[in-house]
Amino acid sequence: MTRILTLTLNPAIDRTVTLDRLAPGEVHRARAVRDDAGGKGINVASCLADWGLSVAAAGVLGSGNAAAFEALVIAKGIEDRFVWVPGETRTNLKLVDPAGTTDVNLPGLALDPSTLRAVRALLAEAAGPDTIAVLAGSLPAGAEPGLYAELTAELKARGARVLLDASGPALAAALAAEVLPDAVKPNRHELEEWAGRPLPALADVVAAARGLVARGIPLVVVSLGADGAVFVRDGEALHALPPGMEVASTVGAGDALVAGLVAGLCAGTSLADTARLALAFAAGKLTRAGANLPGREAVEVIAKDIAVRALEA
Repeated sequence: MTRILTLTLNPAIDRTVTLDRLAPGEVHRARAVRDDAGGKGINVASCLADWGLSVAAAGVLGSGNAAAFEALVIAKGIEDRFVWVPGETRTNLKLVDPAGTTDVNLPGLALDPSTLRAVRALLAEAAGPDTIAVLAGSLPAGAEPGLYAELTAELKARGARVLLDASGPALAAALAAEVLPDAVKPNRHELEEWAGRPLPALADVVAAARGLVARGIPLVVVSLGADGAVFVRDGEALHALPPGMEVASTVGAGDALVAGLVAGLCAGTSLADTARLALAFAAGKLTRAGANLPGREAVEVIAKDIAVRALEA
C-alpha cells in the first residue's frame, strides 16, 4: 500500500471572517468567524483523510496554540509527525464577502538549524520506496529558497515519489535542480511567474507545462480556478472542467485538488480519471467551509460530471 506523507513548513490557523461587504477604511461587523488548522500540506492531508486514505502530516508547529491542530489530527485519524517548537503558529486572515476572498498572510515561525535537522530526520525515517511525499506551501523565515530542491533529492534518494506545490523562488529553485520532482502543481499565476511571461490563453499554459515535462518532470498539473485545470505528461495533455457548484468557501480548494491528484496516483488510475478525481475533490471542497470534503459518494457523483477533453499534441 502506498504511504502518503505531507510536509507543511509554514502552517497557519486560517481565520475566516465573513462580512456583508469589504470596504477599505471602514469599520466592519463580522457576520461569522471560524478558525481552521491550515497550511497547504495540512489541508491536503485533511482532504485525503476525508476520502478514507491513511496519511501522515509532518511539518513545524508552535506549541503555544496547538489545540486546533491536535483536534484535527485526532478527529480525522491523521498520523501526527510534526516537530513541535516553542511559540505560536501564525494566524492567517481570510476576509470573505460577496466579491470574493481577501487573504492577509502573517509571518510564520522562523526555521532554525536544529528544527530543520529534526524535520530532515523525520522525513528520512518516514519516507521509503512506497511513499508519495507532498511538499506544499511557502517557506518560513530561516529557510533558503533551495530547501524544497534539497528535500526532493533526499526523498527521491530513498525511493519516494515527490509532488511539489510551491511558488516563487522555492519553485524556481526546485525546477532548476538536478533532481526534479515527480509532479508539480502550480496555478496559472505561479507558472507565469516561473516562465517570466504572461500565459493568457489555454494554449500558452499547456506549452509552458509541456516545457516542464520536457525538462524531466513526469506530470505537470496547472490549476486555472473556475476554468478547471490542465494535466500534462509526455505525449498526453488534458483539460478538465468542473461543474457549477454552490460555493460555501474557496479556502483550501487548490489543496483539495492536490489531494485528489494524490488519491488518483495512489489508485494508479488513468490520467483522465485522475483529472476527474482531482477536480471532484476541489469542487466538493467548495461546498464545505475549511479544507473538508463531503462524503465519498458525493465526491464520486461530482467526478462523473467532470468534463475532460484531450488537447492537441
